[in-house]
Amino acid sequence: MNIKDLIGEATEYDKKLALEEKKPKSWCKSVSAFANTFGGVLIFGIANDGKIVGLEDPEGDAEKISEAIKTRLAPIPEFKLRFYKNEDGKVLVILDIYKGDETPYYYSGEGVLEAYVRVGNESVKTTATELKRLVLRGKNTSYDSQNSTYKMEDYAFSKLKERYKKWTGSSFDDKDLVSFGLANEQGYLTNAGALLADESPILCSRLFCTRWNGLNKSGGAVDALDDAEYSGSVISLIENGEAFIKRNNKMRWRKTANSREEMPEFVERSYHEALVNALAHRDYLVNGSEVHIDIYDDRMEIYSPGGMPDGSLIQERDPLTVPSTRRNPVLADVFNRLGYMERKGSGFGKIISGYEFQINYNESKRPSFRSDRYQFTVVLPNLNYDVTQDVTQDVTQDVTQDVTQDSLDIQIIKLIRKNNKISTDKIAMALGVSTRTIKRHIKEMDNVTYVGRGFSGHWEITDIE
Repeated sequence: MNIKDLIGEATEYDKKLALEEKKPKSWCKSVSAFANTFGGVLIFGIANDGKIVGLEDPEGDAEKISEAIKTRLAPIPEFKLRFYKNEDGKVLVILDIYKGDETPYYYSGEGVLEAYVRVGNESVKTTATELKRLVLRGKNTSYDSQNSTYKMEDYAFSKLKERYKKWTGSSFDDKDLVSFGLANEQGYLTNAGALLADESPILCSRLFCTRWNGLNKSGGAVDALDDAEYSGSVISLIENGEAFIKRNNKMRWRKTANSREEMPEFVERSYHEALVNALAHRDYLVNGSEVHIDIYDDRMEIYSPGGMPDGSLIQERDPLTVPSTRRNPVLADVFNRLGYMERKGSGFGKIISGYEFQINYNESKRPSFRSDRYQFTVVLPNLNYDVTQDVTQDVTQDVTQDVTQDSLDIQIIKLIRKNNKISTDKIAMALGVSTRTIKRHIKEMDNVTYVGRGFSGHWEITDIE
């Protein structure tokens, strides 16, 4: 680190004009934050504009810094004090704080015990969720490896077994739940096991999908063109999420001499990787929040609760050089065994490279990432938005259930003809959309009427000439 080049404050260092002896919290909170996050440097005797003013008694200040850390921080983080002298003879005290393994590192003073984390260029007090995360890290464990109160015998794993058989060719036995870290010897599921159960009991493990009308969430008279809410095994969430994207992903194509070239709005390889990462690395300690897929005219955004595991901001880093950090190592390992992701942490690269080989790609269509301490979002541009092609034609990708926006009314009528007492909830489940979407469509259909009330009523279809 070149002292002369430091201007302002950054994620990895703080500057202090002088040592504030009577206000130790003003700088001790940064010690706590650096130790709890990924380490950092405190520089005493330098202004925020980079001007070196030096310290009058650097050796005495160093002793006071050391003493304050030992009395104000619990546990005491690993640190190093050193001096820097410039050509004018002015001396700085540089305090290196190392990333700690015994988190959380608390600041104790003024009758309070507080832990801090580093967010951008600030040291901020931890939220209750962040504190839980630090406690788990200090115990060298993770949320997904913790034992739950759910008994293994009460839950089925058909989705897990089906995917494992399909990918490996081998059968998945109940004893594998223990060896994979999904259950313990006493017959209780870990949180990872609960997340993979067919009927997952972890209520915050859900997926909300919406195709918005326009460029934001207030698109006009009809805000949402399609929406769905999914719960259950994280494997089901992956499958249902991809199916939702596919039925809202239009394809353009153009003829060539011997064939045709396809030009999708969104790249399957990229959105698959983004969705898997969102479910594998989300912070399941955050209750009341879910993974979201929001599709707009010009982009798709895949949001997951929890920022970068190391506390950094992804928009301030090169995504292609970010090392792999697994917030949920048990779940990530199972996803690797099922062929959903790789251990080497190449997710960001796959998301970006999937776009780079597309016909309509340019730098304005490059996938981007943003995060803060609470959330992580992948932004996938619509490759065909605002692109004029004289030799293209809009078509829609085939979906397993063949449910597209144009054919949804037809599918509803088919189900009603089979069973005129079917509920809107069951129609929604069969078609993979939300009950609200079904009710909205039926309301707009002139040839479908519900006669009677409640369970005693039935649907009637009138043929339109």
